[in-house]
Amino acid sequence: MQLGDQEASANVEDRRGMGMVGGGLGLGGIVIALVAYFLGFDPSAVIDVAEQVTPQRATREAPKGAPADEVGQFVSKVLGSTEAVWSKIFRQSGSQYRAPTLVLYDAQVRSACGSAQSAMGPFYCQNDEKLYVDLSFFREMRTRLGAPGDFAQAYVIAHEVGHHIQKLTGRFEQLESERANSQADSNRSSVRLELQADCYAGVWGNHASAMNQLEAGDLEEALNAANAIGDDRLQKQRGRVVPESFTHGSSEQRVRWFKRGMASGDPKSCDTFSANAL
Repeated sequence: MQLGDQEASANVEDRRGMGMVGGGLGLGGIVIALVAYFLGFDPSAVIDVAEQVTPQRATREAPKGAPADEVGQFVSKVLGSTEAVWSKIFRQSGSQYRAPTLVLYDAQVRSACGSAQSAMGPFYCQNDEKLYVDLSFFREMRTRLGAPGDFAQAYVIAHEVGHHIQKLTGRFEQLESERANSQADSNRSSVRLELQADCYAGVWGNHASAMNQLEAGDLEEALNAANAIGDDRLQKQRGRVVPESFTHGSSEQRVRWFKRGMASGDPKSCDTFSANAL
């Protein structure tokens, strides 16, 4: 990517090296949550209970603004690029864009949605409008998932920003009501939510390309990343593919919806919730 002229976003909270700000689960809670996950239960429920019995430590303020290190500068500029793109899109529709905050952390973190471990991957919390990224995930993408490249990393951030767009447009509220029906309905709605975020990431990529921020090979890096984190591919690595349990979509679906947003540059092309087939 070519981000030399891109202004770095100041909406960054750097918690790296601070441990679990405000408390933590402890090793026992982490193990229980992981066991719950692999048994098909919602680990957040276990986390919530564990947090209630975990002693709280005093919080301290995390540094705000673009970090000075190279990778911190990179993610801050990617975030700044998403802010420029979505501010323009929202302005054209007659509304104002409210930018999210990017939280950088190590190993484990507390959010308004509960505590999380880096093994769970990057995530967005709608309760505090923050995206949480342990930058070691980028190393995992390169070494374990076979998805290297700076635009692959940018795609991950743009995907989480896509969830923020869903929060601003009320999509998350609709999902919560659908989740109350059944686990199967919840999984299907979750897939539609994730594929729409992939499409929104593609919309950002389209505009970033128009701003001359993409280089040769960048698109291939993003498509490779989308393919690498499809539910079917990740489940196959664990030995068994169960489509009914998909929560993010197959590799083919994730690639296709990212490409749709990339081709159109229009958020209206990303209505996965009205699509008859995904």
